[in-house]
Parts: sequence; structure tokens; C-alpha cells
Amino acid sequence: MDITTSRAIHISGFERRDCDLYPTPAWVTGALLRNVTFRSPIWEPCCGDGSIAKVLEQGGHKVVATDLHDHSYGTPNTDFFQCPALPPGCRALITNPPYGDGQAAKPGRRASPSALLSFVKHVLHVIEPCQGQAALLVRLQWITGKRAAALLQSGPLESVIMLTDRIQWFDHGEKTNRGQLNHVWVVFDHLRAIGAPPKLIFA
Repeated sequence: MDITTSRAIHISGFERRDCDLYPTPAWVTGALLRNVTFRSPIWEPCCGDGSIAKVLEQGGHKVVATDLHDHSYGTPNTDFFQCPALPPGCRALITNPPYGDGQAAKPGRRASPSALLSFVKHVLHVIEPCQGQAALLVRLQWITGKRAAALLQSGPLESVIMLTDRIQWFDHGEKTNRGQLNHVWVVFDHLRAIGAPPKLIFA
């Protein structure tokens, strides 16, 4: 095969959506809630159309939903990187980062693994003052990188939840390619047992 004309296995064949809005299927958040008990209220800082926030609310949690862009849900024009701490009263943060799937932060801009590193560093910064929790949906491949692994180990990593089904981010009928990437939830908790190793959970 001519490698100059071959196509990477993860390319969908469709144009990317504006603002990289790819709603998280409900079962993905459900798998998280079945395996982790979160302290409320919960901040969803990249809420998009509310796909994660709605499942959290259905699970009995109070949710503060914000986003940089206006997707007709939550509070728009809220830049996560400009927030020095969790919103008042919040004890946890749960989101699918716009960088977590190798997605661009802005239209026309390619994302990079280092972008997600910056996001995770800020997550750890904002949950520390209240000894809070955080759960981030990322590619399995990302956590195996050296810099990502070092960052995860430096924080209060409580568990890694491996999704045994692959996520299908959109539906184009018969033209839809099957999900080809594995994802995990990485969960941090400042109140985890001291010295306890992170748990590996399959869901």
C-alpha cells in the first residue's frame, strides 16, 4: 500500500462540526456514575448541549453547566481557563474536554496532546482548594503518553474507568463508520485513601 495515499483508521470521512460539538452519549456518563460516587454540586465546564449534565441531573446531582460557546444550554461565554476555582459550592468537575478526543479548541485550529495536558493541569488546580473530585473523558491512547502518565501520577488519581464499548459520536445512517477509538474516564479525588493505588475498572 502506498502510505502517501492511505487513510488513518480514525478519520471519519466527514467534516468536523463547528466548535467540535460532539455530544457524549448517555451510556458513557451512566457508566461513570455506576462506578463512582460524586459529591455535589458538580461543575460541567464544557457542557455543549448538556448531554453530560442532563445525565448527572437524572442521577440526582445538582449541576452548574457552562461553556465557552453558546449551545442553548447552560451559561455561555465562560472560559474554563479563566476560572481560578470551582464555582461556589461545587465539589466536583465532570466533563468531556474539547481537547480530550484530539479535537481542536477553536475552529480551524488543530489540537495536540499538549493542549489536553494544559486542560488537566488546570482541572487539578481548580479542584485542590476544596479537596474536590474530577472525571475527564479521554482517549485511552492519550494516558499512555509519557507526559500524560507523569501528570496523572502527580495528581490524586483515584481510578481509571475503561469503556469496553467504543463511542459512536454521530450517526449518518449506513455511511456511519463504527467507533474505532477506545476511551476512558480518569477520576481524581483529593479524599481518596492515602497511599492507595488507583483502581482499574472495566465498564
